[in-house]
Amino acid sequence: MIEVSGLLGLVLLILVIWAIVSTVQSSASTTAKVVWIVILVLLPLLGFILWLIFGPRSGR
Repeated sequence: MIEVSGLLGLVLLILVIWAIVSTVQSSASTTAKVVWIVILVLLPLLGFILWLIFGPRSGR
């Protein structure tokens, strides 16, 4: 298991919060939003990488 702490942990936290906010603002379905948020909360590093590749795009 990869342990992230210190400054890298703070950066990861900020990126995950940004991903969650972007997911909520996207035009994806409610189910897709919930699934992405759960993935981001349970698997922050892997979830963020997956979100960057496959996640919903911003609704703007």
